[in-house]
Amino acid sequence: MTAEQTNDQNTGFDRIESERVIRASAMDIFAVLTDPQGHVAIDASGMLMDATGDRVAAVGDTFVVHMDREALGDFPLGEYDVTVTIATFVPDVEVSWTILGRLRPQIGHVYGYRLEPTADGATKVTSFYDWSDIHPEWREKNIFPVIHTSSLAATLGILDRTVRRGYPRETPRT
Repeated sequence: MTAEQTNDQNTGFDRIESERVIRASAMDIFAVLTDPQGHVAIDASGMLMDATGDRVAAVGDTFVVHMDREALGDFPLGEYDVTVTIATFVPDVEVSWTILGRLRPQIGHVYGYRLEPTADGATKVTSFYDWSDIHPEWREKNIFPVIHTSSLAATLGILDRTVRRGYPRETPRT
Protein backbone atom coordinates (compact mmCIF):
# COMPACT_ATOMS: atom_id res chain seq x y z
CA MET A 1 0.00 0.00 0.00
CA THR A 2 1.31 3.45 -0.83
CA ALA A 3 0.13 6.96 -0.18
CA GLU A 4 1.16 10.19 -1.76
CA GLN A 5 0.39 13.84 -2.05
CA THR A 6 0.80 15.75 -5.27
CA ASN A 7 1.96 19.31 -5.14
CA ASP A 8 0.77 22.35 -7.06
CA GLN A 9 3.38 25.11 -6.93
CA ASN A 10 0.78 27.84 -6.43
CA THR A 11 -1.48 26.20 -3.87
CA GLY A 12 0.62 23.66 -2.04
CA PHE A 13 -0.78 20.16 -1.77
CA ASP A 14 -4.04 19.78 -3.67
CA ARG A 15 -4.50 16.03 -4.04
CA ILE A 16 -3.92 12.95 -1.96
CA GLU A 17 -3.96 9.33 -3.07
CA SER A 18 -3.67 5.93 -1.51
CA GLU A 19 -3.48 2.60 -3.30
CA ARG A 20 -3.94 -1.04 -2.43
CA VAL A 21 -3.95 -4.29 -4.37
CA ILE A 22 -7.22 -6.11 -3.76
CA ARG A 23 -7.56 -9.77 -4.68
CA ALA A 24 -10.81 -9.29 -6.58
CA SER A 25 -11.87 -8.36 -10.08
CA ALA A 26 -12.25 -4.74 -11.13
CA MET A 27 -15.88 -5.55 -11.97
CA ASP A 28 -16.67 -6.70 -8.42
CA ILE A 29 -14.90 -3.70 -6.88
CA PHE A 30 -16.61 -1.28 -9.28
CA ALA A 31 -19.97 -2.77 -8.28
CA VAL A 32 -19.36 -1.71 -4.66
CA LEU A 33 -18.16 1.76 -5.70
CA THR A 34 -21.22 2.47 -7.85
CA ASP A 35 -23.75 1.36 -5.22
CA PRO A 36 -24.85 4.11 -2.80
CA GLN A 37 -24.99 1.53 0.00
CA GLY A 38 -21.50 0.42 -0.99
CA HIS A 39 -20.20 3.88 -0.09
CA VAL A 40 -21.73 3.52 3.36
CA ALA A 41 -20.37 -0.02 3.76
CA ILE A 42 -16.73 0.97 3.10
CA ASP A 43 -16.60 4.39 4.82
CA ALA A 44 -13.73 4.58 7.31
CA SER A 45 -14.62 8.04 8.62
CA GLY A 46 -17.82 7.00 10.39
CA MET A 47 -19.67 9.95 8.82
CA LEU A 48 -21.71 8.07 6.19
CA MET A 49 -24.79 6.77 7.98
CA ASP A 50 -27.03 5.70 5.08
CA ALA A 51 -27.69 6.45 1.41
CA THR A 52 -30.73 6.89 -0.79
CA GLY A 53 -30.77 6.34 -4.53
CA ASP A 54 -30.03 3.90 -7.28
CA ARG A 55 -26.75 2.47 -8.46
CA VAL A 56 -24.96 5.00 -10.65
CA ALA A 57 -24.33 4.21 -14.31
CA ALA A 58 -23.22 7.45 -15.97
CA VAL A 59 -21.70 10.88 -15.49
CA GLY A 60 -24.34 13.15 -13.95
CA ASP A 61 -26.10 10.41 -11.97
CA THR A 62 -26.76 11.30 -8.34
CA PHE A 63 -27.63 9.79 -4.99
CA VAL A 64 -28.03 11.20 -1.48
CA VAL A 65 -25.80 10.29 1.46
CA HIS A 66 -27.07 10.85 4.99
CA MET A 67 -24.14 12.12 7.02
CA ASP A 68 -23.22 12.71 10.65
CA ARG A 69 -20.04 14.75 11.00
CA GLU A 70 -19.97 14.25 14.76
CA ALA A 71 -17.92 11.09 14.12
CA LEU A 72 -14.96 13.33 13.25
CA GLY A 73 -15.39 15.60 16.26
CA ASP A 74 -14.24 18.66 14.33
CA PHE A 75 -17.30 20.71 13.31
CA PRO A 76 -20.65 20.43 15.13
CA LEU A 77 -22.76 19.96 12.00
CA GLY A 78 -24.84 17.09 13.34
CA GLU A 79 -26.86 15.09 10.83
CA TYR A 80 -27.20 16.39 7.27
CA ASP A 81 -27.52 15.18 3.69
CA VAL A 82 -25.23 15.62 0.71
CA THR A 83 -25.88 14.86 -2.93
CA VAL A 84 -23.18 12.89 -4.70
CA THR A 85 -22.90 13.73 -8.42
CA ILE A 86 -20.85 11.44 -10.63
CA ALA A 87 -18.10 13.36 -12.45
CA THR A 88 -16.22 10.46 -14.10
CA PHE A 89 -17.66 7.07 -15.02
CA VAL A 90 -15.64 4.49 -16.92
CA PRO A 91 -16.97 1.00 -16.10
CA ASP A 92 -14.50 -1.13 -14.15
CA VAL A 93 -11.81 1.58 -14.58
CA GLU A 94 -12.70 4.85 -12.81
CA VAL A 95 -15.47 6.57 -10.91
CA SER A 96 -15.31 10.00 -9.29
CA TRP A 97 -17.81 12.41 -7.81
CA THR A 98 -18.39 15.84 -6.37
CA ILE A 99 -20.53 16.63 -3.36
CA LEU A 100 -23.37 19.14 -3.13
CA GLY A 101 -24.01 19.94 0.51
CA ARG A 102 -25.37 22.72 2.68
CA LEU A 103 -22.34 24.98 2.36
CA ARG A 104 -22.38 27.86 -0.11
CA PRO A 105 -20.57 28.49 -2.29
CA GLN A 106 -20.16 24.83 -3.15
CA ILE A 107 -16.70 23.57 -2.32
CA GLY A 108 -15.81 21.72 -5.54
CA HIS A 109 -13.63 18.90 -4.21
CA VAL A 110 -13.61 15.51 -5.95
CA TYR A 111 -13.34 11.98 -4.58
CA GLY A 112 -12.77 8.90 -6.68
CA TYR A 113 -11.22 5.54 -7.46
CA ARG A 114 -9.10 4.20 -10.32
CA LEU A 115 -8.95 0.44 -10.91
CA GLU A 116 -6.11 -1.33 -12.71
CA PRO A 117 -6.20 -5.12 -13.17
CA THR A 118 -2.96 -6.88 -12.30
CA ALA A 119 -1.43 -9.84 -14.14
CA ASP A 120 -2.48 -12.24 -11.37
CA GLY A 121 -6.20 -11.36 -11.50
CA ALA A 122 -6.18 -8.89 -8.63
CA THR A 123 -6.87 -5.15 -8.98
CA LYS A 124 -4.73 -2.18 -7.95
CA VAL A 125 -7.20 0.32 -6.50
CA THR A 126 -6.20 3.96 -6.13
CA SER A 127 -8.41 6.16 -3.97
CA PHE A 128 -8.01 9.89 -4.53
CA TYR A 129 -9.21 13.14 -3.04
CA ASP A 130 -8.62 16.27 -5.11
CA TRP A 131 -9.29 19.84 -4.06
CA SER A 132 -7.31 21.57 -6.82
CA ASP A 133 -10.43 23.24 -8.27
CA ILE A 134 -12.16 24.27 -5.06
CA HIS A 135 -13.94 27.61 -4.89
CA PRO A 136 -11.49 30.42 -4.01
CA GLU A 137 -13.44 31.25 -0.85
CA TRP A 138 -12.72 27.77 0.52
CA ARG A 139 -9.10 27.86 -0.61
CA GLU A 140 -8.61 31.08 1.38
CA LYS A 141 -9.90 29.36 4.54
CA ASN A 142 -6.95 26.94 4.30
CA ILE A 143 -8.94 23.98 5.69
CA PHE A 144 -7.98 21.40 3.07
CA PRO A 145 -7.59 18.54 3.12
CA VAL A 146 -10.61 17.83 5.32
CA ILE A 147 -9.69 14.15 5.32
CA HIS A 148 -6.23 12.66 5.24
CA THR A 149 -4.36 9.96 3.37
CA SER A 150 -4.79 7.62 6.33
CA SER A 151 -8.58 7.85 5.84
CA LEU A 152 -8.25 6.87 2.19
CA ALA A 153 -6.01 3.95 3.15
CA ALA A 154 -8.44 2.79 5.85
CA THR A 155 -11.36 2.90 3.41
CA LEU A 156 -9.35 0.81 0.94
CA GLY A 157 -8.81 -1.76 3.68
CA ILE A 158 -12.54 -1.90 4.35
CA LEU A 159 -13.22 -2.10 0.59
CA ASP A 160 -10.86 -5.08 0.40
CA ARG A 161 -12.62 -6.85 3.27
CA THR A 162 -16.07 -5.98 1.92
CA VAL A 163 -15.41 -7.33 -1.58
CA ARG A 164 -13.72 -10.49 -0.25
CA ARG A 165 -16.80 -11.19 1.86
CA GLY A 166 -18.97 -11.19 -1.24
CA TYR A 167 -20.59 -7.75 -1.21
CA PRO A 168 -22.45 -7.18 -3.39
CA ARG A 169 -23.99 -10.59 -3.89
CA GLU A 170 -24.92 -9.67 -7.47
CA THR A 171 -22.84 -7.66 -9.90
CA PRO A 172 -25.46 -5.78 -11.91
CA ARG A 173 -24.77 -4.48 -15.39
CA THR A 174 -26.90 -1.83 -16.99
